Amino acid sequence: MAKVDSVAPVPSPTFMDATPLNPLPPLVVEELVLRRSARCLNRPTRPSYADQEPPKKPGGRGRGKRKRDEEKPELVVAQQGAKSPGRKVSKVEAGERKPMPVIAAVPVSCAGVAAEDDATGTGKSAKLRVKETLRAFNSHYLHFVQEEQKRAQAALQEIEAKGGLKRQTKGGKKKSSKQEAEAEEKEKRPSKRPDLKAITKMQEMNAVLYPEKRIGHLPGIDVGDQFYSRAEMVVLGIHSHWLNGIDYMGMKYQAKKEYEKLTFPLATCIVMSGIYEDDLDKADEIIYTGQGGNDLLGNHRQIGSQQLKRGNLALKNSRDNGNPIRVIRGHLSKNSYTGKIYTYDGIYKVVDDWVQNGVQGHVVFKFKLKRLEGQPSLTTSEVRFTRAEAPTTISELPGLVCDDISGGQENIPIPATNLVDDPPVPPSDLEVSQGFTYLKSLKIPKDIKIPSSIIGCDCEGDCATNKNCSCAQRNGSDLPYVSYKNIGRLVEPKAVVFECGANCSCDHDCVNRTSQQGLQYRLEVFKTASKGWGVRTWDTILPGAPICEYTGVLRRTEDLDGSQNNYCFDIDCLQTMKGLDGREKRAGSEMHLPNLHPENDSDGPPAPEYCIDASSIGNFARFINHSCQPNLFVQCVLSSHNDVKLAKVTLFAADTILPLQELSYDYGYRLDSVVGPDGKIVKLPCHCGAPDCRKRLY
Repeated sequence: MAKVDSVAPVPSPTFMDATPLNPLPPLVVEELVLRRSARCLNRPTRPSYADQEPPKKPGGRGRGKRKRDEEKPELVVAQQGAKSPGRKVSKVEAGERKPMPVIAAVPVSCAGVAAEDDATGTGKSAKLRVKETLRAFNSHYLHFVQEEQKRAQAALQEIEAKGGLKRQTKGGKKKSSKQEAEAEEKEKRPSKRPDLKAITKMQEMNAVLYPEKRIGHLPGIDVGDQFYSRAEMVVLGIHSHWLNGIDYMGMKYQAKKEYEKLTFPLATCIVMSGIYEDDLDKADEIIYTGQGGNDLLGNHRQIGSQQLKRGNLALKNSRDNGNPIRVIRGHLSKNSYTGKIYTYDGIYKVVDDWVQNGVQGHVVFKFKLKRLEGQPSLTTSEVRFTRAEAPTTISELPGLVCDDISGGQENIPIPATNLVDDPPVPPSDLEVSQGFTYLKSLKIPKDIKIPSSIIGCDCEGDCATNKNCSCAQRNGSDLPYVSYKNIGRLVEPKAVVFECGANCSCDHDCVNRTSQQGLQYRLEVFKTASKGWGVRTWDTILPGAPICEYTGVLRRTEDLDGSQNNYCFDIDCLQTMKGLDGREKRAGSEMHLPNLHPENDSDGPPAPEYCIDASSIGNFARFINHSCQPNLFVQCVLSSHNDVKLAKVTLFAADTILPLQELSYDYGYRLDSVVGPDGKIVKLPCHCGAPDCRKRLY
């Protein structure tokens, strides 16, 4: 699931058939500027997860990445080290009509649960719980994709080892063609779909967000939110079946007091995805064909008559009851592993129903739904889906101030635009007078010695095809990445990722070199209205996809002279693995620590020994803004050695990021950790606008 977020305005001429984005929420206004701090004497450090829970109280350890804005941070004098403050089944015939009682959509929609407040006692907003549920689903999904790929690879290797099909029986007689076909089918038999396995896993763990069906809007799911599969909708509970188009509440709900005046079964949600040839979609008005009688595995034509039961009866009862129904539209999309994207378009009501002969002459039930007023504008116009897309050419970008900030170093040009200033000016850091140099790789000074390269794997081709890969063993047993439709994705955040390096014999496009492939997405550096410069994507980025390495000059933290330095990023992977100073450990920390570089002893210093200084040399990562609810996370990566104190700092996608969404990660400052040159604590409000904003950056 993803949301079409508002960003700095881009005039419509640059988009093909674009639908205007919604305006910024009221919280984000011009005077709320995310100002970047000066380098502090007490160095903050990076948390273990970008998607970790917000700190329950001030004092959580943070990441030492500092950026600068045009305004100076507010200094607050404080003491050094001081703490911060039941019904019966309807048997009405198709032509009958009942009086339609008026049912208020808002009270019914939440069934006693506030739209945005946390009802579970976790202290998290509904929006954050939606995001965490989808992250858990995607992690399970990628695990099962990897499991299925291993199963298929093992079956293929077994077939090859046997010389294809078994040619002879024990008695030396040749197998019949039927026996050979059965043997081959047994070897190739596919397993359960990874997305369905992920649903089952979430259900077993009681991790479905809304397991009980509800009427109307669901907390944390807004009009315009998008889902990349039916499975995502199932684990959220917005539509609880991965195949059926009509979701409804069965007879078990009739005993609940809040539904005592309703007739069951009762429809709660429909999905329009072009399966029925009789459907008619006019955006605010829908003619929906009931379920049943169509050829799901063929051309979707009607091959039989429908019956007034299950979903059809539920929709008819909803007309009589007058309850709101969620409507989700499916659209073809090459960026989705299912081939479709599903958009939540709000709540409708069934205003009429009838029976007729369909296009193929079979009896079908028809339902007319109208969209309720007072909802956000539709992000889809009809079943023919259109959405804002990226500009076609860089030269036509309005407010263009730089064609490519990388100067040709990246695989894809990165333009910079400014629609805020008049006249538009480029980032001052890119001006030659500032002495900034774009560099897509880390610069190693001569006085810092990188450990010698370790012995690499001896795999041929891709390491995913070798079950005995030594690099896979370094990661625990499985490779950290899975390749699906030629896209490498990190299965889950780890304490440290071991990639293949210079001494490995595998191909350069091996899946275990995913983060080494360079920039894979079209990005843009742009001037925001309230947070200085930021970075947004023109492409859809899937969870687990690598964005970039944070580059600059590698330095010892002790060598920094205390002067203002706004782009330092501490390499605190070791401290995170040890859980020092309040950091939350990642999975695999205990397993990896004993096998790492001998200097990584338990008595190591609590503060990071090295940092990445991007003040004069660096890449586009230095422009990525902070968010308390980010869509990226930080991952330590090793390839040529085992010293995590010198690990690469890499940014990965935590969620599905849609075109024109801004990239962000959690800077992770510890509250009251930033101290100015005069020894006074510097406090800076956070205005990222996230529902779970911590209100202070530090």
